[in-house]
Amino acid sequence: MDVVTAARPDTAAGTEARRYAVSAEPATPPENRLLMPVQSFRSWKASDRRKPAVPKLWTTPWLKRLFVFGGGMVLTAYGAWEMYNVVSVSRTTSLQYVLLVLFTVNFSWIALAFTSALLGFFGLLVGSGRTSRVETLQHRTVVVMPIYNESTARTFAALAAIKESVEATGLGAHFDYFIVSDTTNADVWIAEERAFLALREKLGPEARVYYRHRPKNHHRKAGNIADFVTRWGGYYEHMVVLDADSLMTGTCIVRLAAAMEADPDSGIIQSLPLIINRNTFFARLQQFAARVYGPVIATGLAMWSGRDGNYWGHNAIIRTKAFADHCGLPDLKGKPPFGGHVLSHDFVEAALMRRAGWSVYMLPDLTGSYEESPPSLIDISVRDRRWCQGNLQHSRIIGAKGFVWSTRQHFATGIMGYLASPFWLMQLVVGILIVLQVNYARPEYFTQEFTLFPVWPRFDPERALNLFALTMAILLAPKGFGLVLTLINGKLRRAGGGAIRLIFSALLEILFSAFFAPIMMLIQSGSVFQILLGRDTGWNPQRRDDGSIPLKDIIRRHRTHTVLGVVAGISAFMIATSLFAWMSPTIVGLVLAIPLSWASGQLGLGLWLKRHKLLVTPEEGDPPAIALRANALQAEFAEAGFDEADGLVALHADAALRHAHDMMLPEGQPRRRGEIEPDRAVAQAKLVDAETIEDAAIWLKPKERMVVLHDRALVGLLATLPKERASA
Repeated sequence: MDVVTAARPDTAAGTEARRYAVSAEPATPPENRLLMPVQSFRSWKASDRRKPAVPKLWTTPWLKRLFVFGGGMVLTAYGAWEMYNVVSVSRTTSLQYVLLVLFTVNFSWIALAFTSALLGFFGLLVGSGRTSRVETLQHRTVVVMPIYNESTARTFAALAAIKESVEATGLGAHFDYFIVSDTTNADVWIAEERAFLALREKLGPEARVYYRHRPKNHHRKAGNIADFVTRWGGYYEHMVVLDADSLMTGTCIVRLAAAMEADPDSGIIQSLPLIINRNTFFARLQQFAARVYGPVIATGLAMWSGRDGNYWGHNAIIRTKAFADHCGLPDLKGKPPFGGHVLSHDFVEAALMRRAGWSVYMLPDLTGSYEESPPSLIDISVRDRRWCQGNLQHSRIIGAKGFVWSTRQHFATGIMGYLASPFWLMQLVVGILIVLQVNYARPEYFTQEFTLFPVWPRFDPERALNLFALTMAILLAPKGFGLVLTLINGKLRRAGGGAIRLIFSALLEILFSAFFAPIMMLIQSGSVFQILLGRDTGWNPQRRDDGSIPLKDIIRRHRTHTVLGVVAGISAFMIATSLFAWMSPTIVGLVLAIPLSWASGQLGLGLWLKRHKLLVTPEEGDPPAIALRANALQAEFAEAGFDEADGLVALHADAALRHAHDMMLPEGQPRRRGEIEPDRAVAQAKLVDAETIEDAAIWLKPKERMVVLHDRALVGLLATLPKERASA
């Protein structure tokens, strides 16, 4: 029986009885609570840190850290010295000193990325990457998938595929599965319940698959996970946390569980998720870059971080009790964007776990962990705005008491990841001002210090060219490391389309990354300035499907970028042809912002590249079995039409669904006499006035629909409405 059986009309008494039996089963097990005390960033005693159970495992990779940070400092010092020599041919002006400072800051960022990637390159070059088969497990683990207004066909198919894969390992009895929903759209909520019941019917009474919908998405994803931990966390020694677009093989999940059981000091073990299933042009660029270059960067990070690593919020296993004891997040004082609840909670949870004496680390060579990515430039900029606010918010947390040095470095890296854009923008502006000064400003004859010669900015062009070449080499080296490792691995090389196509794909990725970079620079700079001005971001659900954005929206989003590119190009050319040549990559990217953004979301362009085996990843050449299975299950769920149906109409038409929905609702809070909730009163009045379910579906607004679905009495009133208007 496939997953859509429950959705198809069947008048057989046995099938109907089975559907009612499924709807009568509790959607969640009885609660087994854990306390999750709110932590403090201001007070901490070293005595509160637990002692390691296995001290010999706590080796700090000092030599690797010295290589990465010492090497980064040496490179930065050299780059700064060369830049100083570039600008100090004559007496150095104040603008040139500003340029020197901005260059040093930006150069230090890419120098550190280079040394870390170089470490990862050597680590992958000599590493075996082999892991042994897991034969047995001792503890129970729950796989938790938080969802928020997502496609049920995608999410439930992924969870079903994950469960099948885990069962295939022979260790499926050790795992339960929990879908925790924060959905705020009534139609999506009912689609989730229908998909859950269909999956339950398919898997049978011993499925150990559970579903919970939270009435209010308090504290968003962090609050969603915390709600699960405090209510049901007591059942499970470990939890594997997913995202709605996550996919993990059973072997990967089992090995994560085995690794945590083998290491009693581990608090969080992070896998390296690879991007799959992407077909638009921009998403394919990201997918290729993440697959070819990502392992080098991640391996370097894992090697120098050691047991002081980081957590990315998904595709990781967590020790549940330790998480409950130490990861209760406090609200930050003040209003958003810097106050309120913690947005980028994963970094902070890793920091709190590490402060408490639990290790946090990554297994970058563990295969079978996957995710997806936004389909277009605009989609990624929407997500990036939220991430930008979350990372800048860490500036209020980085100095918290008790955090280890590496934790603070992870915070600093995240913050700098977004400040780098405005620093780059300022460097460009200062460079333009200096060239203007050279070409149009009068020499400064009378300075604060007496001199016989006038003062004006001058540069050493040969040193400048050499420094530019060094900067580009350091910037592109991590990509080269990843490409080399892919080319020397025969299996990966063949699955990626062969050496020539891989090299051409890498050049294509570098070229278009250079075009997209100035657009992202302005977008991220704008986000930083908005946040500094106190503008909060929302939390819209991420668009995950392939598809383009209307051209008028693209023009609206990028017209300013295009105008800036045209103005910058004309100005640079009028000032000096050398300045125009220097800025040409930035100018081209901005001038072409609208067509580039349009092309980024084009499915046809991405599929054309795929047909010609360009930007192809090894996972496309040799698709993982779990991805194929998830796609097949997604087609089955899509056939059922849960995502396209009107939630109220579906609930009205199915008594078994109404019964299941009633059982899933939490106990309502008693209402005091005289207290009238306006939305409920309006929703009830509309239901009373409606002559058919169609009237109710048309009249009820989105917020009123949610009110109806949360109220058993109103659902009962909805059920009494006739399907059609009575004939006169």
